[in-house]
Amino acid sequence: MKIVAITGMPGAGKSTAAQALVKLGWTRVVMGDVIRAETKRRGLEPDARNTGEVMKALRKERGDSAVADLCLETISKAGAERVVVDGIRSMAEVEAFRKKASVLLVAVDASPERRFELLKERGRKDDPLIYEMFAERDKRELGVGIGKAIALADETVSNQHATPDGLASELKMVVERWERDAGA
Repeated sequence: MKIVAITGMPGAGKSTAAQALVKLGWTRVVMGDVIRAETKRRGLEPDARNTGEVMKALRKERGDSAVADLCLETISKAGAERVVVDGIRSMAEVEAFRKKASVLLVAVDASPERRFELLKERGRKDDPLIYEMFAERDKRELGVGIGKAIALADETVSNQHATPDGLASELKMVVERWERDAGA
């Protein structure tokens, strides 16, 4: 099995990048969806505060790779051979995936100002409404190790000035090179 694991700060463009691979036939698993589902299962509204608390609780209860372990259950049930995992937040998650598959860790990068604007445009229920909420979310994400995952990524693609198509094109080139090199 091959996994392209996408990391990046909130709003960097991880989902846009992941969708580019879905269009090529890859199966997408969204780590945030696992957290939102668990938040609902616990009887909580899946807003920014509750999803953040549940993310931390899962890691405390089941270890740093808890969300990846839940994703691996989903991947196993789907029987997919080419999977794009959207939302890596720690190296523990990457290592959990590497125990089961060949993994390419890709970081999507954009400035805080660009990310905040993209989040406001996206308008998901758990997206921050004001910059202070955005900064607090960044702090929480950095607290679970996302900075290390970004720093140790195998490849980095920029979404600072990219259009969605430009970002998709850059990621496709990175993945095609990885698959070609792995086949050699």
